[in-house]
Amino acid sequence: MSDLFIGGAWSPAATGRSFPTLNPADGTVITTCAEAGPADVDRAVGAAREAADAWAAHPEHLRARLLWRVADLIEANAEELAELESRDSGQLLGVAREVSVPGTAEHFRYFAGWCTKIQGAVLPVAFPDTLHYTRREPVGVCALITPWNFPLMIAAWKLAPALACGNTVIIKPAEQTPLSTVRLVELMSEAGFPPGVVNLLTGGPGTGRALAAHPGVDKISFTGSTEVGRSLVSAAAGGLKRLTLELGGKAPSIIAADADLDAAVAGNLTGALFHSGQVCAAYARFYVDRERADEFTEKMAAGAAALRIGPGDDPASRLGPLVSEEHLRSVDAHVRGAVYEGADLVGGGRRVDRPGFFYEPAVFAGVTDDMAIAREEVFGPVIPVLAYDDPDELVARANALEYGLAASIWTRDLSTAHRLAARIRAGAIFINMIHVPDAATTWGGYKASGWGREMGPYAIDAYTEVKGVWTHLGPGSR
Repeated sequence: MSDLFIGGAWSPAATGRSFPTLNPADGTVITTCAEAGPADVDRAVGAAREAADAWAAHPEHLRARLLWRVADLIEANAEELAELESRDSGQLLGVAREVSVPGTAEHFRYFAGWCTKIQGAVLPVAFPDTLHYTRREPVGVCALITPWNFPLMIAAWKLAPALACGNTVIIKPAEQTPLSTVRLVELMSEAGFPPGVVNLLTGGPGTGRALAAHPGVDKISFTGSTEVGRSLVSAAAGGLKRLTLELGGKAPSIIAADADLDAAVAGNLTGALFHSGQVCAAYARFYVDRERADEFTEKMAAGAAALRIGPGDDPASRLGPLVSEEHLRSVDAHVRGAVYEGADLVGGGRRVDRPGFFYEPAVFAGVTDDMAIAREEVFGPVIPVLAYDDPDELVARANALEYGLAASIWTRDLSTAHRLAARIRAGAIFINMIHVPDAATTWGGYKASGWGREMGPYAIDAYTEVKGVWTHLGPGSR
């Protein structure tokens, strides 16, 4: 049983309620977690608010040491964290070891470096004999709500910059995959954060809505679906809370006529099927020159069929399970709907006959822009191939959806690549490569894919308020 962490102490939910978290590789219960209710949200917000002033005044270099200490503890407990991540989310153990855990440590180290570099500026103003300068100050109490696909690393994307900027936090992981975040908070407590600076609430959507609506919360950072993001905007509107939202995506991948097709197939297989397609920036609609579309589709189908499907802790596995029975049914409904609409299912598209939530990658040919499979976020191992005749039509087709998180371009002509990159409305463009975030640069989306940016110096903007200070330097006063 996993408890809540509020004000520096672990305790059960006020109601005593709990919920199970499952292993998606076999559907069995791993453990149960406390389900936070309104009273627990009140306690966590109260603890964070009580700690806020002292933490904001905590010397910056000491804040940095705490964040660095967390990174050290993550590395010291790397194998345990990787196994938790794999078991709870279905993530391949190799991915957890090589991407999620090192990425988590790197985010804490990167933002540890920022602690002593958050500064204002002296600005010239039109008024004579006046000194004007700005200060960057913490926003206050931040509610951080994370998704189920990369729970550990995305928690770090939010926790590290929020704490570096002097905010206190309440982290709420997705109810499907809370365990690595629980362990991370244990390590943060071990690192020595003062009581109330870091708080943990486990629970379902109701817990997230209660945090969003709570008058004691100053900011919400949420990563998840566009639908849930919209609901959080509504819940937070009354308090005019600051929001950072990283939401859904339907990333277009453009394969130009001159692309190295074998490289494009290899890159797009990874871009589409990394973590079984359960990635917000997954390549999810493939625009291929018509003369090469059949060859691309055949090679994608063959490559997908060759990937071994199995549990995350099996070194031979190349595709793990989907996160839940509910999500598997959603993916399968999209596949069946595409067949109904007339798309040609070239390969896969079936549940694997074994315990757990495994699904064969589905590759479609003959997809058109009006089909749901080309418009809706599936968040699973589905590859719809759309042919094009005129390169001039690509930008309009790529930009036609409400999403704008990421896009990919495959071409030997860098002029083509950079012209397309400038015109496609998405927060991250990847040229001849897969989608990879980095602590030092920006992450976030256009349109319905979100508000604001995470990572790099952009995260400092997200977690600070800018205050202007005016001082008259002449005699007397104005």
